[in-house]
Amino acid sequence: MPKPLTPAKFQQALLAWFDQHGRHDLPWQQNINPYRVWVSEIMLQQTQVTAVIPYYQRFMESFPTLEALATASQDAVLAHWSGLGYYARARNLHKCAQAVVSQHGGKFPQDVEALAELPGIGRSTAGAIASISMNLAAPILDGNVKRVLARMHAVDGWPGQTTVAKRLWEIAERYTPESRTGDYTQAMMDLGATLCSRARPACERCPFAKNCTAHAQGNPTDYPGKKPKKEKPVRQTTLLLIEHDGELYLEQRPATGIWGGLWIPPQLEGDDGGEASAQEWLASRDLSAGEVQPLPPMRHTFTHFHLDIHPVWIQLPARPSQVAEGSSGWYKLRQLDRPRSAQDLGLPAPIAKLVKQLVALRAPLLEPC
Repeated sequence: MPKPLTPAKFQQALLAWFDQHGRHDLPWQQNINPYRVWVSEIMLQQTQVTAVIPYYQRFMESFPTLEALATASQDAVLAHWSGLGYYARARNLHKCAQAVVSQHGGKFPQDVEALAELPGIGRSTAGAIASISMNLAAPILDGNVKRVLARMHAVDGWPGQTTVAKRLWEIAERYTPESRTGDYTQAMMDLGATLCSRARPACERCPFAKNCTAHAQGNPTDYPGKKPKKEKPVRQTTLLLIEHDGELYLEQRPATGIWGGLWIPPQLEGDDGGEASAQEWLASRDLSAGEVQPLPPMRHTFTHFHLDIHPVWIQLPARPSQVAEGSSGWYKLRQLDRPRSAQDLGLPAPIAKLVKQLVALRAPLLEPC
């Protein structure tokens, strides 16, 4: 088996590779500061770089500074996150900006432990912010880095297990340099993302091919160990797409939980009755529909379960001022279908798809924006 490199040799080889082959033109690598790095790190959690770039650019256009984000409404923040998924990240991003302003005078603390105490920032994200924007010698352990280190040292087991995570953190700390820490952090992420990929690692182009235990064993894709599989349960829901004259009725979800703070049509959770359930719901509110039409069901997958959605399109001949208590309202379909419009709302991805369906169905009758 290959002999592990010393930290100095590892750093030297990694940085030499990064200088020649690393990514240097990503949007968050320009005008580097803690705010820009932090937003990028939160967006990149469980999301590919190519998907993040347009979201990041739009986000920075609307919220160019920490203060701009802190003073924005949650609706505005969620609207810019719509389609990116894992919406708790956006809610925590907003809370964190407000906390930095109120508790730290608008400046991120230059201390990893203090950073990790802020909403939505864990140890690895804190390390990325500190190393990239503050040049502090702070290790990181995101998914890419876990993969590189687990293969280099053939660390058995799923990184979600405490003992495995502890071992990987020990290796990450040992390799992290005192200088060029920002480049080192970016290099580790780049190596994992571009060469040491999950399914098809390009070992022949890796600067550590001769030093990697998993490569020597001939089984790099066995590392890191996979999370034990559990069959995801399936939940049912009926969504009532209540429309009148090109406007859709939406309600805001509670601040926490699935789709927290986002806007959706009335939802009959745990229901797969479709049209029959819609008719019962209308009758219970003394509403009469001009037409009730089931639309094709769709499945949306969350981390822990599948959600089978049964949408029902309900066309009302007259528009009631309010259908239910709480935050709600009527919104033009054309405007909902236009990103970042004046009436922008945070819409979950499946709701945005349903809006597009309604726009296509009603296109001849809808006024252009």
